[in-house]
Formats: sequence, C-alpha cells, structure tokens
Amino acid sequence: MISRIRALHRELAPDDQAYELVLTHCEIVWAVAEQLVHARGLEVDVELVRAGCLVHDVGVHLLAGSPYIRHGVLGARALLERGFPAELARFCAHHTGVGLTREDIERQNLPLPAGDYLAETAEERLVMYADKFHSKSTPPVFVTAATYASRIGRFGAGPAARFAEMVAYYGEPDLTELTARYPHAVL
Repeated sequence: MISRIRALHRELAPDDQAYELVLTHCEIVWAVAEQLVHARGLEVDVELVRAGCLVHDVGVHLLAGSPYIRHGVLGARALLERGFPAELARFCAHHTGVGLTREDIERQNLPLPAGDYLAETAEERLVMYADKFHSKSTPPVFVTAATYASRIGRFGAGPAARFAEMVAYYGEPDLTELTARYPHAVL
C-alpha cells in the first residue's frame, strides 16, 4: 500500500518540488504519529495510521487555483476514483483543522459540500492531531502545540477546546528529535 501511495503522489504532483514538499510533510506527520503511538502506548492500527499520514494531503497536488480548504475533499475523491478503500480516503477529507462540522462550513461560508468532516476513528484522530505539528509553509516549519492553539483560537472556542482535549490526551511530540532528522525551524 505504501508504494502505491508514493506512486499516487508522483502521479498527481504538478512538479518535483510539489512532490517533495507534500510527501516530506506526510512523512513528517507519520514520524510525529509514530512517536506518539510509542510514547502513549496507543492502541491503533499502526499500518493504517502510517498509510493515513502518507495520503492525507495528496489533494494538495490537485488544487490548481482552488481554495486550500478543498484539498481534503479533492484528495478523497482522487483516492476513490483510483480504487483506494473509502477507509483511506477519509483521512484526506477528515483531517482539516480539528475537524469541520456542517455548522462550521455554513457559518464560515466554506467552499465545501455541506456535511461533517470530523475524525471518527482512533486512527483518524491521531493523523489529524499529528498533522498540526508541521506546516508545508515556505519554508516548512514545525509548529508547537502553543503556536497551533493560538492559531486555532481565531476560529472560536469550540475548535480551541477540541485541540486542548487532543493535547491532553496525546501529549506533545518531541520536536527536538524531529528537527534532528528534518532541519526545519520550530514556531
């Protein structure tokens, strides 16, 4: 499955730079998730988490002028069209922020199909959480829990409280260990 996911990134990426940026981010998200699994003794399907981490942002390759918020639904659709299991496609559509509700979409007038995009399984929640600690910004950076909390706070008390609950449950990853492997700044 992992080689098939890497091939999908290669197929969809508009160029080598996008391929490297997105795939490296996905690999870092896996490194964060793997660290949390071991540190917290989480009972999850580790291979599904790995696959979910590696595929969650594949829709970024498909944006071509679309708003960034759409990358999840675009990725999910691309996976389903190529015969990947729906269980894997959900990682694309259900990792944005700390989950999006139908109310969030309507209140913020987001360009997404109406619905709830919340992580439901233990594996989906872990991938969503691990994703918060790295950004594909230019240049890419690691993000501390405090920095992410301050960013998500602008979306209201609900998302901020959901993130605080995740921090309490999962703890924070050791970003020092990760920056030794990936020399990105920490914000």
